[in-house]
Amino acid sequence: MITLSLAEIAEIVGGQSYDIPDPAVTVTGPVVIDSREVAPGSLFAAFAGERVDGHDYAVRAVEAGAAAVLAARPVGVPAIVVDDVVGALGALARAVVERLGTTVVGLTGSAGKTSTKDLIAQLLQRKGPTVWTPGSLNNEIGLPVTALTATAETEHLVLEMGARGVGHIHYLANLTPPRIGLVLNVGSAHLGEFGSREAIAQAKGELVEVLPEDGCAVLNADDPLVRAMASRTKARVLLFGEAPEADVRGEKVRMTADGRPAFELHTPTGCSDVTMRLYGEHHVSNALAAAAVAHELGMSVTEIAEALSEAGTLSRWRMEVTERPDGVTVVNDAYNANPESMRAALRALAAMGQARGADGGRTWAVLGQMAELGDASLAEHDAVGRLAVRLNVSKLVAVGGREASWLQLGAYNEGSWGEESVHVSDAQAAVDLLRSELRPGDVVLVKASRSVGLEKVAQALLENSTEGEVAGR
Repeated sequence: MITLSLAEIAEIVGGQSYDIPDPAVTVTGPVVIDSREVAPGSLFAAFAGERVDGHDYAVRAVEAGAAAVLAARPVGVPAIVVDDVVGALGALARAVVERLGTTVVGLTGSAGKTSTKDLIAQLLQRKGPTVWTPGSLNNEIGLPVTALTATAETEHLVLEMGARGVGHIHYLANLTPPRIGLVLNVGSAHLGEFGSREAIAQAKGELVEVLPEDGCAVLNADDPLVRAMASRTKARVLLFGEAPEADVRGEKVRMTADGRPAFELHTPTGCSDVTMRLYGEHHVSNALAAAAVAHELGMSVTEIAEALSEAGTLSRWRMEVTERPDGVTVVNDAYNANPESMRAALRALAAMGQARGADGGRTWAVLGQMAELGDASLAEHDAVGRLAVRLNVSKLVAVGGREASWLQLGAYNEGSWGEESVHVSDAQAAVDLLRSELRPGDVVLVKASRSVGLEKVAQALLENSTEGEVAGR
């Protein structure tokens, strides 16, 4: 971040200095929350978590080069002590972003946030120095930590914003006020926490409410609940999607022979063809959203189309496609899952299978629980199981407990009566089955909510050894 003295930081966060011999000492390194990531000149923010208390690592952080610790109590080394470390971290992020004057892009949505954020980052990097949220660090700790990596040279700050309830996005957006606010969609993710899609829309729309009059709300023209957010902002509205009235529009959407999306990109300045490296038709909407942000920031349609055609994935376990030496293809999409992303991944798997033709291998869907769906959980898992059958997925492997049994039940009720679907207890059982059954040419999709840990299945299938258990089981 920009250079600040410990005295300045203490004033910004309303903290009291302890064991600081020279308040003029400056923080020149990153703000970190893991003592193992400390670099010379860092500020180490100590949090008391459920399993680990960062205050216990304060001495180690300073020994590693941290200028001081942001803490909730004195720790015996240079520290700025505050009542609320999370709130102080947010206050520091806001002060730094205001001083930098960089263009902040905030984005939210029920599905596709991380993939879209990665696309926006790759587009805007062509225009100037860009900082973006790593992975899915989109909460009240991850967002300010990301913002505090920006420097005086940073032109664009792209921040993913998540929500566990009403008011969360409003809080995040006020920490780092965006000029551009993007809302991707309103789906079923976290339905159990919010209660209804309308409540989810209320929370997601908080992003456009904080935009300034000279800002821009980028909204999905294909999602009625998102489109309705236009009435909640004083900023100019830019629509993206496949709807005819979208300002940034995709036309002639199709899939390539190997399952990658292609389309005509239309913007107010012209049109150009896009063929993506990513897999799955759901990336069309993500790409159009990213294109709308890039257009707003002055990129030409030709530049945008070229960048989208070359963009890859920056975050792990999101439709990572790897072909083994024996011809088996593993699609690791195990970072998270909700009904919308699960359906999109299954359609991508089906497209990849169709691309291989009659002589190709089989398609395998290794699926687990979609968490936080509340009362809709049974119906949503049943529907995903049914969809796998309708898409002619060759084999469904449902992994886990009750929700996995609902996946298999849906497949069974849709007509999967033989060995086309199976329910196994855990990741190791899935790996054992796959290792005995996979043949060259097969395509395996692995997907579930993050808490299930199905990335272990994909990792095991890509190991050189064909023996042993899943690591970390």
